[in-house]
This record gives sequence, structure tokens and C-alpha cells, in this order.
Amino acid sequence: MPSASFAPFRSRPFTLIWIGALVSNIGTWMESVALGYHVAETTGKAGWSAVVAGATFVPLGIVGPVGSALADRFDRRRMLIGGSLVSALVAAVLAVRVGTDAASPGEIASLGFVAGCASAFTFPAFQTALPYLVPREHLLAAVGVSNAQWNLGRVLGPVFAALAMWAGGVGAALAVNAVSFLAVVAAAVSVRIAQPPPVKRPVLGALADGLRFARSSPPMRHMLVVMVFTTLLAAPFIAFVPQMATVVFDGDAQVTALMVTAQGVGAVIAAFTLGSATARFGLSRVMVGALAVLCPALVLYGIAPAVALSAIALAAVGLLYGYGFTSFAGTAQQHAPEEMRGRVLAVNAMVLGLLYPLGSLVQGGIADKVGLRWVTAGSGVLLAAALAGQAFLGRRRAAAPAHQAPVDPAGAATATDATPG
Repeated sequence: MPSASFAPFRSRPFTLIWIGALVSNIGTWMESVALGYHVAETTGKAGWSAVVAGATFVPLGIVGPVGSALADRFDRRRMLIGGSLVSALVAAVLAVRVGTDAASPGEIASLGFVAGCASAFTFPAFQTALPYLVPREHLLAAVGVSNAQWNLGRVLGPVFAALAMWAGGVGAALAVNAVSFLAVVAAAVSVRIAQPPPVKRPVLGALADGLRFARSSPPMRHMLVVMVFTTLLAAPFIAFVPQMATVVFDGDAQVTALMVTAQGVGAVIAAFTLGSATARFGLSRVMVGALAVLCPALVLYGIAPAVALSAIALAAVGLLYGYGFTSFAGTAQQHAPEEMRGRVLAVNAMVLGLLYPLGSLVQGGIADKVGLRWVTAGSGVLLAAALAGQAFLGRRRAAAPAHQAPVDPAGAATATDATPG
């Protein structure tokens, strides 16, 4: 692969943090596969799968903005260490409860919510630390390979999960996840991360700053509109992969692991090639082009008649969704001012944390009535309609005469924006 995508690994601190995060994310995906299979097998309801999968994301929308604002003012290394230790404790409790068949789906979702609250502090600390770990010219590639380590976990995690469940049941896979968080702790202890400039604004005021910047920045506005549609309509497919494997195809834990891995393979390829693709075509074109092709890919995945074909289609979905979603983070990282990076990323966290669970719950409820195939294929059709509508409105807005230049938050007039969204 082109060297531009791997340039961030020339930095030792980045490499150490990346390896620690990879180990932890392998454990996280082991837990995801094990719990996904456990809930799908014991309940048979897409609604419960949506609740359990969405519970860990809700804190990103509620607590995440606070964590992102705090990442602009506190020691990011300590946030990584503290949040990882809390996550390890919660994962250990979950391993014991599920391993002894004592946990209900509601309890699993509740523990997932607590774990999500811890992640709402560690994730923005990791994101905002990236510019201090690599040179600025390598930042976009660093965002790509950082997403790659998450998706490499998605590839390797299911394999290890299948082995752990074969050897010791679901509880064994969950126990490995609890230990894996210590890799992040060890990596964070081994590096130095520069302190952010002091921020005197109250947390709520800081969050408002991020929203104002996102509204005043044309690239951010455009990206957020696309992100809203994608998160609400397309992203829920992730929550239902175990349901597709066990309910639609009547598969076992190995089939679930195969399908999760297929999605991860596509996402890993996207993450590792993002730097080169954006260098050639530009970030906005990569985002829009990938999401346009994601729509028919979702339809093909939904209607695939056999596991093998479904896995191939799911790999394509993972590739295209990976390009799109990594582009969202890349846009925020590129355009956010240094002193506001955490607050701007908080806007992305709110969209993901609130709309992914909402979309999953709505689609899960519909799937339990009409079937998961119809819902998955329909999500691709609806996303295509939403993106086409946005493009049409954007062209009309660009063609309309400008009456007055908008005013930025500081009170200075800015150039008329012709960017859609």
C-alpha cells in the first residue's frame, strides 16, 4: 500500500498508542460478537439486539460532548488511563454475570451503557491527542489508520471470540476483553501527550462553541448533514449482523463471526487506503462517492440469498461505510482550530451517539414485524433518496443569488457559502 497511508507509524508515541488501542479493540470486538450471538440466540428479537448494541452509543450523544469539552482542558493521558481502568472493571462484571447465565438483556444493556460512559471520555481523549502524536501533514493518514486499528479489531476479534467461546463459552470471550483494556493503560503510561492550551470557558459554553463553529464552517455543515442521514439510515446494519447470521440464515457463533469479520475486512481496507484516496481525489469526493455506492451495496446485502453472498456484500458495505465514516472524522480533524478540536469532535459524537441508537431501535422494531431483509434493503433505498434530495437542494441553493453575506460568530462578514447542507 502507498507509504503516505503509513507515515504516522514513523512516530514512536503514535505507534505505541496505536498498538495498545488495537489490543483493546480486539477485546472489544470479541465482546461485541459474543454478546451479539448471546442476545440473538437467547431472544431471537432484532429489537433486543438494537437495545444492547445502542446502549453503548447513547452515552456518546449524552456524555460524549462533555468528555470532548473536557479533553480540551484536562490531561488527555490521564483521561485515557482512568477511562480504560473503569472500562476494564465494567467488562469484568459483565463477564461474570453473562458467564454464569445471570444477566438479562436489560442488565447487559445497562452495563453497556456504563461502559459507554467511560468510552465517552477515553475516545475524545484519544482523538484530540492525535495531532500531538504526528506531524500535521500526517494527521489525515493518522485518522485513517486509527480507524484501521478499530476495524482490524473487527477482523481479528471475531476469530478470537469464536476460539474463546469454543474453549470456554461466552464468558471466556468477555473475560479476555476485560484484560485487553490494560494494553491502553500500558501504552498511555509509556508516552507523553502535550497538554492542551488552557480553556476558561464553562463546559456548556464550550459545547456551544463547537456547535457554532460547525454551523459557521461550510465543510462541517455539509459533512454533518450527510452524517445525519448515514447514521440514522445506514449505520444500524452494524447492530443487526448477528441477527442476519442467526435468524435470517439460521447460523451459529461461527457464522456470526464470519459475517462480522467480512464487514471488518472491508472497513480495514478503507481505513488503510483513506490517506492515499483523499490525496488523489479529495476528502469530500471520497465521502460522497463512497456513500453513493453504499446505497446499492446495502440493498444487495439485504437480498443476498446465501451466507457466502451475504458475506461478500457485507464486505463491500464495510468498505464503503468505512470510507464514509472515516471521512466524517477526517473533516472535523482537518477544519477544527487547534484550541477547539475536542469541542468540534463533540458534535460528531452527538450525532453518532443519539442517531445510531435511534435508527437501530426503529429499524429493529420494524424488522421484527416485516423481516430484517426488507429493512436492510430499504435502508439503502432511503439513504439514496436522502442523498439525492440533499444534492438537489444544494444545487438550487448554489444557483440562487446571494442577498446578504452571513456573519461569523465573531461578528465579521464571511463569503457567501455555496456548499450544500
